[in-house]
Amino acid sequence: MKSLQKVALVGLVAVLALVHNQCSRKEQRQSVQLQAPLPQDEFIQVYFNQNLSAEYTEPYREINRLGDDLEQLIVDSIDSAQVSVDVAVQEFRLPKIAQALVLQHQSGVKVRVILENSYNQSFNELTSGSDKRSQDRHEELRQLLDRNQDGLISAEEIAKNDAIVILRNAGISVIDDTADGSKGSGLMHHKFVIVDGREVVVTSANFTTSDVHGDFLNPNSRGNPNNLVKIQNRSVARLFQQEFDLMWGDGPGRKPDSLFGVKKPFRPKQWIQVGSSSVAVQFGGTSARVPYHQSVNGSIAKMLSKAQTSVDLALFVFSEQYISDALYERAKVGVKVQALIERSFAYRYYSEGLDMMGVQLPNQNCKYDEGNQLWSPGLAQVGVPNLPKGDRLHHKFALIDNRLVITGSHNWSAAANSQNDETLLVINSSIVAAHFARQVQQLSDNASFGLTDSLNKNITKHRKRCK
Repeated sequence: MKSLQKVALVGLVAVLALVHNQCSRKEQRQSVQLQAPLPQDEFIQVYFNQNLSAEYTEPYREINRLGDDLEQLIVDSIDSAQVSVDVAVQEFRLPKIAQALVLQHQSGVKVRVILENSYNQSFNELTSGSDKRSQDRHEELRQLLDRNQDGLISAEEIAKNDAIVILRNAGISVIDDTADGSKGSGLMHHKFVIVDGREVVVTSANFTTSDVHGDFLNPNSRGNPNNLVKIQNRSVARLFQQEFDLMWGDGPGRKPDSLFGVKKPFRPKQWIQVGSSSVAVQFGGTSARVPYHQSVNGSIAKMLSKAQTSVDLALFVFSEQYISDALYERAKVGVKVQALIERSFAYRYYSEGLDMMGVQLPNQNCKYDEGNQLWSPGLAQVGVPNLPKGDRLHHKFALIDNRLVITGSHNWSAAANSQNDETLLVINSSIVAAHFARQVQQLSDNASFGLTDSLNKNITKHRKRCK
């Protein structure tokens, strides 16, 4: 009897949460004026799951919300395939994408998938872990699978909704970054799809509810702010195909000839003309044998050092001193700089956001991050977006002079530069840049800038602790 009461209670909670979600979304939709959509480039289309000029019905919680449906955009690209679909993504949990891949596989299209080894696990293989983040991730997947919200996960629900199981049951070839015989690279952190060697989808989002649609655990969550770029160009696709093939090697269960992380050969950033725009691609990580200025972080710093009027940043993490120093030099000569950084990383002792504001925090051992160069005067336009509970700024982009866009999977950190499998995508286009400028404005309109009271209190506390 108690177990039945428990199931009934779980079901009631789920229904109440769904009603709350729907009401919250309706109120949100009524309070925000839908903006007119911006023109798209013929060969380079840009989308944001936090986009005030689009709306869709999120498929899992069935709520109407503002933004582009990134999952459906990926499905649409997969559905267009005639010959092949190659996917490289750190984490893959969205069942609609898995189901689209299965349909193409069954129709004779060649489908291959590369994952990060930490996420190449079905729900039944996962453990909730001891830290809150892994526990929340486990619970998020559990709720995604529990489609009837009865608190129980049936074998049928797993077969229909566990993306890893869906791929395995269909016989789709999957490898991860242990295929080279190692325990894995830093992170197989890519998030791209190649279709028929003619189209590439590059996104900052993992294929998860949290990164795309929003958390089941937080009713007001709208998904971590992310971008997605579709490029129709065979030369660009060829570069991504080369990256994929290096990692793939001869596929699953064969020789350990896959190349991940710094084992891959170094390839410098390459520019390609795409219609009236130009696109550059570079892949990480970069071996220490390669001069730093040729690395991905070195390339980012070089592009920023050429800014003439403005630089706008929207970053998950910013901890690379060399890039901060390059920005500082531009700020000194009057280039307008604004930085939005994810709240959970913006005020850590290693954050370059602190350098930019002209302050610093020590670590637990009262040591300051090596090489800190505090901006003077401190920059007031460093901020954290105020997002719904559960959502985190997940972009990795810079907008330079309202013309040049730097995006991709690459976080601005040492680990991304020297360990991970990463994508740096650069787009020189005023049409594309306008989309990112609107995203910057949208996030800035609801952000906290400068030295907040809580940050000042934290600085004072640590000064007393470490004096």
